[in-house]
Formats: sequence, C-alpha cells, structure tokens
Amino acid sequence: MNPLLGRLQPYPFEKLRALVAGVTPNPALRPINLSIGEPKHPTPALIKSALAGALDGLSGYPATAGAPALREAIAAWLVRRHALPALDAATQVLPVNGSREALFAFAQTVIDPSGGEARVACPNPFYQIYEGAALLAGAQPVYLNDGMTFEALDWRGVQLAYVCSPGNPTGRVLRLDDWQRLFELSDRHDFVIAADECYSELYYDESRPPLGALQAAQRLGRAGFRRLVCFSSLSKRSNAPGMRSGFVAGDAALLQRFLLYRTYHGSAMSLPVQQASIAAWGDEAHVRANRQLYAEKYRAVLPLVASPLATSMPDGGFYLWLRTPVDDATFARELQRQYNVLVLPGSYLARDAHGANPGRNHLRLALVAPLAECVEAVQRIGQLARGL
Repeated sequence: MNPLLGRLQPYPFEKLRALVAGVTPNPALRPINLSIGEPKHPTPALIKSALAGALDGLSGYPATAGAPALREAIAAWLVRRHALPALDAATQVLPVNGSREALFAFAQTVIDPSGGEARVACPNPFYQIYEGAALLAGAQPVYLNDGMTFEALDWRGVQLAYVCSPGNPTGRVLRLDDWQRLFELSDRHDFVIAADECYSELYYDESRPPLGALQAAQRLGRAGFRRLVCFSSLSKRSNAPGMRSGFVAGDAALLQRFLLYRTYHGSAMSLPVQQASIAAWGDEAHVRANRQLYAEKYRAVLPLVASPLATSMPDGGFYLWLRTPVDDATFARELQRQYNVLVLPGSYLARDAHGANPGRNHLRLALVAPLAECVEAVQRIGQLARGL
C-alpha cells in the first residue's frame, strides 16, 4: 500500500458527516443544503443538444490530447475572454476531464521529490485537492493564510504554487500587482504556478470580469507564459458538472510533459463530451444568464445578514463566507439540529498555520439552491445567531 495515503486528511464533507452524525434535525422545517458547491441551475439546452447529437462518437476511442476543434474552441475563448494574442491550440491548450482531476494530476507531473525537500504552496483556506496532490506527489504543503502577502511565505524549496482566483471559499480575486509579485517570486525561486480559475465566469460587475493568470502575464510582458498554467471548467460556468469537462492552458513545455503523463494516466475526454464542450465554449449568452441568477440571490440574501453575523459581497464565485460569533463547527451542528440547514464549517476548509486557522469562526454557504431556499436558509441562520 502506498504509505503516502496515510498522510491524507479527511475530506471536509467526511468531517461534516461526522459532525452531524446522531443529530436529529428539526422535523418542522424542510431541509436546506448549502454545504456543497454543486451547481443546480439547469444545464443549457444547446449543450444537451450537442451532447445528444454526438452519441455516435461513443464508438470510438478519444485521443488524450483532444480533438483539434475542441482545442481551437478553448483557445478562441481564452483569446476573447482575456484579450490575449493568438494562442497555439496544439501546444498551449489541453482539454481535461474537469479541473479537479487535472489540478491533482498536474502536481504528479511537475513535482520532483527526489531531494526530499519539495514543497507546494497552497492558499489557506483552500480547495483540499491542492493539499492531497502535494502529499501524494511526495511534497510538503505550505500554507499562505488569508490576508498574508506573498512575500510573507518562505518560498525556499517550493516547486509548485496553487492559486485560486476567484477564491474558494472567500471569493477574492488577485489583482495585477498581486500577480506581478507572484511572478517575481516564481522567477527568483523557480517554481511553477497553477492557477485554478474554475469560478472565473461567476462575477457580478459585467464591466469588470476577474483578471486571469494568462491575462496578467500578457499585460506584464511575460511572453510564452513561462512556468504558468491555468485551469478552468464548464462545471460552474455552464452548469455542467456531470460532463467533467475543462482545460489547462499556458506554458507549452509544461503542457507537453503533462500530456505525456496523461497519456499513461488514461484520462481522455469522450468524443460526445468534446462536441458538447465546443458548443459551450462558443456561447456566452447562457453564461450571462447564469450570472444573473446568482446575482439575484446575492441581492436577496446580503441584506438579511446582520450582527452578530458578518459577510460581504465576494469578487466572484457563488459562496457566502460568513463570520460567526461562536465556533464554526458548533454553530453548524446547532444549525442542523435546530433549523435543518446544512452548511460547511470554515475551519474544515483550512489548516492551522502561522499560529491561526483562517477558516475558524466562518461558514461557507454555497448559494446553489433555489432563490427561496437561499433566503430562508440565511433567515434561519440569523435566528440561530441572535439566540446564542
């Protein structure tokens, strides 16, 4: 058995199940689940039609590199979305089976554990795939706490840095000066940057879409995206999490090695999913409509959050990062028991680092349920908070 498996920590939802085990929710209230960031808006008809129309593709083996048409569709979307010069779709874009799988596999490609001191930098709080990928690659995760500057971290021995913008769970977006400092550190310490941008299309000021990693590199004159790749997905953008369709793009030399790894890993995207993905990347109307649905939820729930609770409008994503007046796990358990609302304690998304757990006394609410349920859930949370 791989001994590195013993280093993995329980997944946040395993911890949540253990937390509420034995809890009997209030039967007088309907259950509301805001714990999982799984999109619930309908998958657009154009995607379903393209998928159904390509079912004959099930009879053929797909190429690991994906069809040229899909790579070109992704490259064209990147150019439009991020005001990039023309990309080489054959070398700078690689389709993947969702960003989660690729974020994990990428670490197995770029980490060299032979010296015994490999480290991987992760935001804190964070998406736990980053930590698991580091551990199973034989590296040690190191954490950049929310609010810390990049310069505050010891970057010696770091081979890979994960960044997430907009962030999960905080919704914060990296600015151009943030990227400039990170690029300078990457140049100085020779580490690769993996930019998780799966929430990039969930923003609520149409005049100010979040700055992407490749876009920042282009603005700063970093031709070729050296030591930089970004990851994105149709799951949140297009409400198609079940398709498991995304991409990685950037440094051609890194993608060449990643393709080699994936060829052996056996992770090619099915041909019908590729056709549906081409349709999705080529359409923005459904993406704008999706943002409007989330914006409506934020407009409805934010005015309901009052002391002793606190939150703010995120720069992106579909979460509320809510500060609680008491321990977050205790609050979440009581919320399930008294009010039949399931949310994720913030400390389950973070690690104790630099003398603090930046998720403590926070809850993550995924605003994926229907509008009325989101409103009712936040009202119930307020009732519990006022009764403490």
